[in-house]
Amino acid sequence: MNRRVKAFVAAMAIAGAVAVSAAVQAHAASAAVGTQTAATGAGATKGSETFDAAWTIIRDSHFDPTMNGVDWPAVKAELGPRAARAQTDGELRDVIRDMLSRLGLSHFALIPSGRDNAASAPVDLSGDPGFDVRLMGSELLVTQVDPHGGAAASGVRLGWRLLSLDGMPVAELLSRLPETMPDRLRNVEIWRMVETRVRGPQGSLVPLMFDDGNRDVGMAIERRAEPGQPATVGNLPTMYVRVEIDERQTPRGATAGVIRFNVWMPGVDPLFQRAVDKYRRASGIIIDLRGNPGGLAAMIMGISGHFLTERKPLGTMKTRDAELRFAANPRLVNAAGERVEPFAGPVAILIDGMTGSASECFAGGMQAIGRARVFGQTSMGQALPAFFAKLPNGDVLIHATGDFVTADGTRLEGRGVVPDEAVAIDRAALLAGRDATLDRALKWIDQQGR
Repeated sequence: MNRRVKAFVAAMAIAGAVAVSAAVQAHAASAAVGTQTAATGAGATKGSETFDAAWTIIRDSHFDPTMNGVDWPAVKAELGPRAARAQTDGELRDVIRDMLSRLGLSHFALIPSGRDNAASAPVDLSGDPGFDVRLMGSELLVTQVDPHGGAAASGVRLGWRLLSLDGMPVAELLSRLPETMPDRLRNVEIWRMVETRVRGPQGSLVPLMFDDGNRDVGMAIERRAEPGQPATVGNLPTMYVRVEIDERQTPRGATAGVIRFNVWMPGVDPLFQRAVDKYRRASGIIIDLRGNPGGLAAMIMGISGHFLTERKPLGTMKTRDAELRFAANPRLVNAAGERVEPFAGPVAILIDGMTGSASECFAGGMQAIGRARVFGQTSMGQALPAFFAKLPNGDVLIHATGDFVTADGTRLEGRGVVPDEAVAIDRAALLAGRDATLDRALKWIDQQGR
């Protein structure tokens, strides 16, 4: 197998980043909370062996032989003795996370096995209250409510401001973030902190306090099973694939198809194709990637092919010893097997601060070749492809193996996708039931005059 073929196989196996699923970060952070107090007195499980394995995996697979300018042997010399002295698995994980942080890149993370909590039981985060939040300044606003979730049943509405969760004031959570942290990272970190606290066992209740725009409202919201088609990749927790379609009218009365999906997994492809077939005669198509943290990066070649007649390059994945060009794969047959032409009308892509990894590669790639216009807020800037490796102590190491650069030479890591039309989160619009980002995209479709 030559290097280029190996790179392609690698790309097919990529599952997005620290961001591959919001649930991954929730599981990792939640498990870590319980591990710090469980001292066994016998030392961390396979401490030196686990640390050395993680260090070696990164040394041998990092896409940059210079390790992003970090003296990697010196890091081992400094932190290796600390790993050997670790008295609990929690202490060992702190050392490994310290090592990963030295690289200054996304997609390097540790998923604990959860073995050293006192009860030796896994953390149950399968229940979801059914709403999502985004940070606007110092306020956490509800930006999405699942109509079938516990939040909707309790009366939660768009634009409500989250004040406290499970007795923890939001202001206190925000105070834990360094003041020097860039807004892009601040958005991601506070979201993760919230997610670990609102999720829990299905059927349980989470006490929350909101400001509904007029008064403070306290309620206990039921955590329900997350909707969608279950999908798993490697050692990651189960994710639930959801594809939603909607038909919207532009201000001038034209029809636009809106396609939203939450993660890049194989189950998305047939549903996305049927959605494109449904809106093939629409005046425009809007792809909503807000909150989509990534997934299988190779899928961007097929999804982009619904909108391109040629194998145009979207970007290049560069590993240590090979390069793989991600080119659109034109989709010339519909779901019924009939010959069709890719959709030729205007394409808008919606993004926000929780759009990451494969979603960034797709949005940035389509933007770079001028096939789509991007609306919303700057994305995560966590676009590195990653693999997963099981360590000797049972933990799973997420480690980046490549870098991604769009067709126009833009590196997305640490920068994110910058929208063509920036649209700030607008609380007044949310409270009124309006989606300012979607509204801007609909207006743009009108301006294209199709």
